[in-house]
Amino acid sequence: MAIARPVRALALAAIMVWCFFLYTIFRPSSSIKSTADFHGTIERDPNLDPTGEPEGVLVRATGNDYAPGVAGTSRINATILALVRNEEIDGMIQSMTDLERTWNSKFNYPWTFFNDVPFNEEFKRRTRAATKAECRYETIPKEHWAVPSWINDDLYKESVKILQENDIQYADKISYHQMCRWNSGLFYKHPALADMQYYWRVEPKVHFFCDIDYDLFRYMQDYNKTYGFTITLYDAPKSIPTLWPETNKFVAEHPEYLHENRAEGWLTDRERRPVHNDQANGYSTCHFWSNFEIADMNFWRSQPYEDYFNHLDRAGGFFYERWGDAPVHSIALGLFEDKSKIHWFRDIGYQHIPFFNCPNSPKCRGCVTGRFTDGEAWLNKEDCRPNWFKYVGRD
Repeated sequence: MAIARPVRALALAAIMVWCFFLYTIFRPSSSIKSTADFHGTIERDPNLDPTGEPEGVLVRATGNDYAPGVAGTSRINATILALVRNEEIDGMIQSMTDLERTWNSKFNYPWTFFNDVPFNEEFKRRTRAATKAECRYETIPKEHWAVPSWINDDLYKESVKILQENDIQYADKISYHQMCRWNSGLFYKHPALADMQYYWRVEPKVHFFCDIDYDLFRYMQDYNKTYGFTITLYDAPKSIPTLWPETNKFVAEHPEYLHENRAEGWLTDRERRPVHNDQANGYSTCHFWSNFEIADMNFWRSQPYEDYFNHLDRAGGFFYERWGDAPVHSIALGLFEDKSKIHWFRDIGYQHIPFFNCPNSPKCRGCVTGRFTDGEAWLNKEDCRPNWFKYVGRD
């Protein structure tokens, strides 16, 4: 029986509306107009291009060489690291489940959990059940977590008011300031990490989407990489107004620490986000989003970084402002390390709300290829990868 023309037209219109709806939902990015603090356009995401593993010889699990326990003789001195509270157990199990499924069930690297209070039995029981690998539970020494003696409490309280007036998130949470300081310059000094060189930082409530079939820590070691990231963002400039000026003071005292092949352009660019640069007094605010980082702790243990952290710590910005470990780590890497030793792990599918790294790979499932955020369109301008690609490259 023939379908009436009006009915066919209505069906066609319904299909077109549905296709448009799907496009608006799943398109990788949205166009954003230039503003006073955003110049340029949102580039085509390189994750739309087919993505494979890094070039070179990669170490894979064969036989029992990565079996749990002492039998796993191919593992190097590395650990998965998480700073987490007892009450975050559900989010931690989610993250563990994803990472075990996509990577660690093949390599069985140990999990090292840190907390400023002892872990309870439920946390230990459930995390042990989520992996075949060894789990280690560590308490942060009080002297590493406490507010330093040189921080003036009255000045801290007044500083918090200013941060809140500028809508800086977590400004009034002392534990957040303590966490940023610990992640910046103290975590790698914990005795439990004394024999470790590499770590992969994992937070609760993150997602991993892609099967990774090679030993990432061995990749870092074999190809002399210091730091690996997935996402790089702009920071809130009013949370760190004196971080770059303090950095300049330090560099003036120690010009010998600057690496000749540094990524300084990435740190100082003002073309793309000029207001950010102005409010941060010369710093672009670009940083590696450190809720994901795979790194060599020998860099943090080096004299240049130790001196830099101590300078910042004495300046008080971890408490009087909201200096985070992400900009602190990123500035140090951008100034004191060879930029060729910093690696974009484009093959690792990752999400920490609201941002993604989602490669075009048959090994990935559960994320939309090339989508940077599933939040509001304006969030796309927070992506600082275009500057990294401009000043450093995509390796």
